[in-house]
Amino acid sequence: MYQNEELLLALLNSAPVIDGGPVDHLDGASGRELARSWGGVGSADESAQLRRARAALQSVIRRNEPADIGELASIINGAVRTPRVTPDGVIWELRTPEADQLAVDAVLAWSSVIARFPGRLRACANVECNLFLVDHSRPGTAKWCSMATCGNRMKARAHAKRSHD
Repeated sequence: MYQNEELLLALLNSAPVIDGGPVDHLDGASGRELARSWGGVGSADESAQLRRARAALQSVIRRNEPADIGELASIINGAVRTPRVTPDGVIWELRTPEADQLAVDAVLAWSSVIARFPGRLRACANVECNLFLVDHSRPGTAKWCSMATCGNRMKARAHAKRSHD
């Protein structure tokens, strides 16, 4: 896993279901701290942009709706990449308003992940879960965010259903 993929998954998975209800880790002080841990400033505007990006990314990954693609386009609309030559080669610098930086980085990470790993960025197959995964397995058949939690639960349910039928 590389840094951009980590940012993308951290954003996508920042609204987990805990004890049967969704929890938003982008709210309040926890959201500011989370943004700072990713290199952001932790402002309310930044948290709002991150929530906007998360909602659009989750929807695109789950349903691939054109309206959500448009929302992602509007998030990166003001971003500009410019080249800078250094002794180590060309570096591409991303310029965007400070409050938009992490949201733009997340959208660019999504684009990179779906290009590098086509069809492997997906929602957990447990319908009671709100998490996402990038399947790095050789066969590309991973279904759950975690085998220890969702995978075992889903397999236990399937076994119980077969036993009762």
